Amino acid sequence: MFPIEELVVGMAQSQLLKSANKTLIFEAKNMKIAIIGKGHVGSALGSGLSKAGHDTKFGHRDPKEPVADAAKWGEVIILAVPYENAGDAREAIKPYVDGKVVIDVMNAVGENAELAISCATSTAEETQKKLPKAKVVKAFNTVFASNQSTGKVDGEQLTAFIAGNDLKAKQTVAHLTRDIGFDPVDCGPLKAARYLEAMGILIINLAYTYRMGNKMGYKLLKA
Repeated sequence: MFPIEELVVGMAQSQLLKSANKTLIFEAKNMKIAIIGKGHVGSALGSGLSKAGHDTKFGHRDPKEPVADAAKWGEVIILAVPYENAGDAREAIKPYVDGKVVIDVMNAVGENAELAISCATSTAEETQKKLPKAKVVKAFNTVFASNQSTGKVDGEQLTAFIAGNDLKAKQTVAHLTRDIGFDPVDCGPLKAARYLEAMGILIINLAYTYRMGNKMGYKLLKA
């Protein structure tokens, strides 16, 4: 059991985090995790979560692993599809998400590795609009797939930045990130996903446009 981390930005702390005040405690347990998408990201997260003892089931284009079957089965659903496939994936899981945690891992990568959507929204906020009865949490999008199964780069622990409107849902996601090996940090309500997705685009550009490579990641240092 552990209290979820809190991130205070400047002098102001969100009302969402104030209400938590480190009093909500999450009791760790193994969970059934549905992973929608079986590319590099989905496969890496599946590997990390399986190693941590969680049950995983993939849903993707292969008719042997239907999206609907995975979404119906999962206690938590991870959306790990390319941004251009987001609409189809949301529609496919919509009948099965009521009351469930849905983790949006997507980055809206456009032409020339630029942000493909307005800075006044995020893929996570759009997912919440399309799935209003789900508890959408943004996480994992600032980490390269090569590092997602361990939460580390060259043995150095990475930060898992989390944003969402439901405190218990964020505690669930923090539990999962910690199980993989990350240091989870709560960044506040779901609108903070706008900043996390910009961070995702930034690190993609550093790695590929500026050829720094993907053996790097974000780590929040706290004194």
